[in-house]
Amino acid sequence: MIELIGLLTSFGLLLLVYMLREAFINKVKYHELRFVEYPKSAAPLNIFFISDIHRRKIHPTIISEVDGKADIVVIGGDLTEKGVPFSRIRENITLLKKLAPVYFIWGNNDYEVGEQPFKSLLESCGVILIENSSLLLEGNDDHPVALIGVEDSSLQRDDVDEAFKQVPQTAFRILLAHSPLIIKKLEKKHNVSLMLSGHTHGGQIRIFGFGMYQKGGLFNIAGTEVLVSNGYGTTALPLRLGAPPETHLITIKGN
Repeated sequence: MIELIGLLTSFGLLLLVYMLREAFINKVKYHELRFVEYPKSAAPLNIFFISDIHRRKIHPTIISEVDGKADIVVIGGDLTEKGVPFSRIRENITLLKKLAPVYFIWGNNDYEVGEQPFKSLLESCGVILIENSSLLLEGNDDHPVALIGVEDSSLQRDDVDEAFKQVPQTAFRILLAHSPLIIKKLEKKHNVSLMLSGHTHGGQIRIFGFGMYQKGGLFNIAGTEVLVSNGYGTTALPLRLGAPPETHLITIKGN
């Protein structure tokens, strides 16, 4: 019995060390996505997508790997959470800004640090906030590329109709939404080609392949390509199992 307890204790400690190490992996996943509706006059668009940073410090190896490859950076919410010093947030933003202009959508944990002070910090760092609104990136007057951002749906701050109000009918549409559940609020009229989300952490800790949420990945839902990231950081405990952290370099081209 003592030997069994010792064996189980050793296994538990080894598993804990493994989960801790897995939580701090630095990985960039590459995706090349082709769309018939992408404007033929536009150059390929390269998006570095990172979500759910929470308490982590972005590692320089991530920046080095993506350097010179991204046209824009998108932070998919939960850049921070309660207890994270603003100095760390500023350091992370400074690293991301070395890559390209930075765009941000709200996640549920971002509000914990004080909405107005946090918003002021982002703006002082030159981050472009997309709050139930849209902006145009590339293409031409007849067929632009639109980034559409909705606020966090878990806190009922999202307003899909408001976000799409100024989007040209002919625009190639990329929707940014922290929670992937926003897909349920989309209608055919929204005509979204690509949606980028995080929030779920891929379940964060998966036992025998099962977790609280589906593992991140690329899914086609009713004609919309949906990328759900496992995220970069963790929540509650700095542990992961079976859902390693990830960031993404997405190249969008015409087909």
